[in-house]
Amino acid sequence: MAITDRRTATLALAHALSAAERGLPVIPLTARKLPALPSPHRNDDRRSTCRGACGLPGHGVHDATTDPAAVRVLFAAAPWATGYGIACGRPPHHLIGIDLDVDTAGSGDSAASLRRLALHHLFAIPPTVVVLTPSGGRHIWLTGPPGVPVPNSASRLAPGIDIRGIGGYLVGPGSVTLHGRYRIAPGTADLPPAPCPRALLRLLMPPARRPARTERSGRGRGLVRFVLAAHEGERNARLFWAACRAYEHGYGDALADALTHAAVRTGLTAHEARATIASAARLTTAAPDEPWGLPGGSRP
Repeated sequence: MAITDRRTATLALAHALSAAERGLPVIPLTARKLPALPSPHRNDDRRSTCRGACGLPGHGVHDATTDPAAVRVLFAAAPWATGYGIACGRPPHHLIGIDLDVDTAGSGDSAASLRRLALHHLFAIPPTVVVLTPSGGRHIWLTGPPGVPVPNSASRLAPGIDIRGIGGYLVGPGSVTLHGRYRIAPGTADLPPAPCPRALLRLLMPPARRPARTERSGRGRGLVRFVLAAHEGERNARLFWAACRAYEHGYGDALADALTHAAVRTGLTAHEARATIASAARLTTAAPDEPWGLPGGSRP
C-alpha cells in the first residue's frame, strides 16, 4: 500500500493542526505508528534521559505541541509522516485513551470485558469521542483531573484493553498507517472528550504491593518507603497511590509532609508533589456525586 504521496502528508498535517486547535498536543507519526523524527541523541548517552531540553526535535511524545507554528516545523522536518499522535496526560485535557483491541490472540471480546468491569464497579462510559482503528478496534477518549498521572498499561485492566496515559500517545483520527486509516466513529465527532468516571479512574492507577501491617501504628512509614523506592517514570503514580491510601485511612494530612519530602528525594519538585497529594485528597474524600472530588461538583 503506497501511502507516502504528498497528498497523504498534507492531510496528516491538516488533521494534526485541527487537533492542536482543540488543545490536543500532537507529533508526526510514520505509517508504522511510530514518532517520525529520529532522536538527535542516537549516538550519545542522552538518548534515554533528554526530554527535549536540548531544544532539538526528535524526542517522541515529548515534542508534542499545540502551537500551530511548531506543528508545521515538526511536519516540515518529517515529510514522510502519514499521521499524527496525540500526547495523553497533557493539559488542558489530560487525555486518557481506552484502547479496545480486537481478538487477535484469544483475548476475548475487549468491549464485553469493559462492560463487565462497568457493571461490577458501578460506572458507565459517558458519551465521548471514539476513534475506529483499521483493525476493527476502538479508542475511547476520556479526560482526567490535573495531578492524577494515569500510567500506560497493556491488558492489565482486562485482556485486550490497553491504556494510554502520561507519556503515551493515541494515533489521531485521519492518520493513515500500513493497515489503513483511523477515523472518528459516527455520531462522536462533535463530542468533547468526557471526564473519566471516578470508579474507572481508580482502576487505572497502578497496582502496588500493600505496605506493611505496621503502617497504622507507624503513621504511614510503609507508604513513605513505597514512594522512596520509585524510579523515573513511576514517581507521580507511586506518590498518588500512597497519598490515596493515607487519606483513605484517615491520616493523609498528617503524612502529607513526609510524602512530599520522600517524593522530592526521588526527583519530583515540591510543587509537583503537593499538587499530586492534593489531587489524591480530593479524589478519596469527595462525596460520590462530586466529579473528581472537587467541592460543589465543579470540574477542572
